Amino acid sequence: MKFIYEMHQMMLKNNIILVYEGEFTQEITKSVLAMAERNMDSMGEESGIKRKVFNVMVECLQNIVKHGDEYFTGEKKINTAIFMIGKHEESYIITSGNPVKDERVEFLKNKLDKINSLDKEGLKALYKEIIKSGSGLTNKGGAGLGFVDMARKSGQPLEYDFEPLGDGHSFFSLKTTVPRG
Repeated sequence: MKFIYEMHQMMLKNNIILVYEGEFTQEITKSVLAMAERNMDSMGEESGIKRKVFNVMVECLQNIVKHGDEYFTGEKKINTAIFMIGKHEESYIITSGNPVKDERVEFLKNKLDKINSLDKEGLKALYKEIIKSGSGLTNKGGAGLGFVDMARKSGQPLEYDFEPLGDGHSFFSLKTTVPRG
């Protein structure tokens, strides 16, 4: 039972206002978004900030639903991910994590590094280029706009990490900071 208290303390210490861990579907995504919106409404958050945070959350959650991969540990199939949002004095922190196949790690790193190397105008140009050319379209239905949109809305670099899981998979963690001012 002490674990519950410790988890609560950790969430308070890190200003976590919402956590969901489990399987992600479109329905669950809608519920998570609704809960986050209610939280921001109850805190009296400014509408412009809510819009930016909400947009980043949508992109983050869609990324999990569309691009998360299941993997096996022994005979157990793992098809879960995590999503968290934290509120600090100066920003919201939106964090997600999900398994991806190792073969996609280098592609994702290159894509995120390119996005992080661009300024506001560069991101705008890349966004228009992707829409115009349709380049980056994946076999899972994404055009690659999500990360670009997250960087544009936040105005901050996207932080990421890949933790090897074994069995040809890594755990992809993504952190987006949305300033409140």
